[in-house]
Amino acid sequence: MATDTATSEFEEHRPVLMGVAYRMLGRVADAEDVVQDAWLRWSTADHAQVREPRAYLVRVTTRLAIDRLRQVQSRRESYVGPWLPEPLVTDFGPTVPDTAERAVLADSVSLAVLVVLESLSPLERAVFVLREAFGFPFSEIAVTLDRGEAAVRQLAARARKHVDEKRPRYEVDPGERRGLTERFLAAAADGDLDGLMTLLAPDVRLVGDSGGKAKAPLRIIETAAKVARFLVGAAHKGLSAGGDAEFRFVEINGASALLGLVDGKPDVVFQLDVADGQIKDLYIMRNPDKLISLAS
Repeated sequence: MATDTATSEFEEHRPVLMGVAYRMLGRVADAEDVVQDAWLRWSTADHAQVREPRAYLVRVTTRLAIDRLRQVQSRRESYVGPWLPEPLVTDFGPTVPDTAERAVLADSVSLAVLVVLESLSPLERAVFVLREAFGFPFSEIAVTLDRGEAAVRQLAARARKHVDEKRPRYEVDPGERRGLTERFLAAAADGDLDGLMTLLAPDVRLVGDSGGKAKAPLRIIETAAKVARFLVGAAHKGLSAGGDAEFRFVEINGASALLGLVDGKPDVVFQLDVADGQIKDLYIMRNPDKLISLAS
């Protein structure tokens, strides 16, 4: 295969490869490294022996992602405070015209699901991602993982059961989520304790990720009263060290979120999980290493 043809073939499948790698690793930089390694493998492969380039590339990317995941899992054990996936700007655009497929992709990349996937083994996570997010047949996943099809089906059933048990299931209209997010921003910015209390579910959870490199709670905060008091206190003290601050709505991990900028640079991401018209989970991402990809 000519170099130009090999490059075009790889670029055609790059979005799927990035999608697999990011869902496996939860970090954009790690996913990009894996995809780059997959390209190096592809560039030196005997293309005449590759009958299905997409299947080949997904197989290579998945195996590389499993190896990388085993390496980074040990580092996450010493992570300061709660760990959240790196926020990913999602815009499936015209490449995913089907509403049902779009919903599946958005759900599989949501913060809530990615957090649950952290508790799966690397093989379980790979099976879940390939099967649930991208619809690969069990026979193809078995070849990818060099496992028997029966074993892959068992891994899939175990992973699906775990995810269903652990992740929250909120069916939220995007307009409702955005409206609640706007009201949350106004109440939090004003330090309006009563206003926040009307928006927060009694058992709300606030999860902050700073990696010890920015101001954010180092433990999960639970109950409306405690979360509201934290937000009011943060509004008074200021989560950042001054500067010209502004907020923008962006789609992060398949759902509406607030991107806070200070002097034009990403400083914080807020995202809400909503149920029954109230905030059930509030994610605050402030680790500067995880906000780099949002700079554009």
